[in-house]
Amino acid sequence: MALDLTTSIDIDASPAVVWDVLTDTAAYPDWNPFVRELSGELVEGGRLRVRIGPPGRRAITLRPHVVHLEPERQLSWLGRVLIPRLFDGQHSFALEPRPDGGTRFTQSEHFRGVLVPFMGRLLASTATGFDAMNEALRVRSEARPRAQSGAAV
Repeated sequence: MALDLTTSIDIDASPAVVWDVLTDTAAYPDWNPFVRELSGELVEGGRLRVRIGPPGRRAITLRPHVVHLEPERQLSWLGRVLIPRLFDGQHSFALEPRPDGGTRFTQSEHFRGVLVPFMGRLLASTATGFDAMNEALRVRSEARPRAQSGAAV
């Protein structure tokens, strides 16, 4: 069984600015309502410690591995519960430059495994958490000085 969650938001800041905010993981507790902690090596193959707090649910800590990292474009990791194919989640942040100099930010997760059909409430709150994080990322990125976002001063 598999399930995909995807949310997107347009941000009036360049991909470089959005990437800087997204990868400044030490600052997550200051602004990120969903991914409350992210530490570890942001390199392909690196192991992370990710603490997520879906709205209305208890926070959980995951230990995923980075599977793809392309600066200013994409960051993806794969997390598992206990063993492969029980409950796996591949999480992705994608940044797409817009013609106006802004960024289309997409957050998604591909869930697969035998437990997916039993995780409906958790997955619904996860989608709400994605939206909350996307909006907080937009606000924080747009608060950066315009000169950093590639706009004319």
